Amino acid sequence: MIDWILHGTIAVGDGHLYVREVVGNVFGLASAILGMRRVVWAWPVGLIGNILLFTVFVTGEMSGATDEPLWGQAGRQVFFAAVSLYGWWRWSRSRAAGGAADGGAITPRWATWVERGQLVALGVVGYAAAYAVLTRIGSWGPTTEAWILAGSMLATYGMARGWVEFWLVWILVDIVGVTSLVRAGYYPTAGMYLVYAVFVLIGFVVWWRASSTSEHTRELQGANA
Repeated sequence: MIDWILHGTIAVGDGHLYVREVVGNVFGLASAILGMRRVVWAWPVGLIGNILLFTVFVTGEMSGATDEPLWGQAGRQVFFAAVSLYGWWRWSRSRAAGGAADGGAITPRWATWVERGQLVALGVVGYAAAYAVLTRIGSWGPTTEAWILAGSMLATYGMARGWVEFWLVWILVDIVGVTSLVRAGYYPTAGMYLVYAVFVLIGFVVWWRASSTSEHTRELQGANA
């Protein structure tokens, strides 16, 4: 089974898909669904997908258009793995403390203006740093790869903190990611990005409603105090 996941292919028409890329994206999608529901398991499930997809992008051997590594895509998997450990710890801690009133591991909320300013600043610095590094090491498409990497960092960190805005960042990442991956020949991942986009929109609405409900609850509690 392990050998099949790492080296197997799935016939599609006259071509084939690599099992590793497909399975890695399935784990990523499962993580997104669990994250939308604010289930702690979103983090370890996503971690498995990160490991598989890192091996996909760290070489260009699975691409139908380029032999160069997509270091931006590979790098974001490393960051995802690191933040997954942080998010896993943070959500587990929140769950142990009682979690959200609706049963979620964490209570969603909109970031403050100070926190939004921090996100913008981190995005600018992150993009500049990622572009410089990716250009230096010769990654394919450093302009778009840098945004995918920096945007993914912001979105994942925002998810760990429980900020509703992280879904909006994901939308911007997906828009760039789909076009970039199609050009690079990573069609399963590009297709999964389109699926992600649907769940991102749904997730944004779900978290928005949850944040509004929790805010209303706090207001009632304050009025009754």
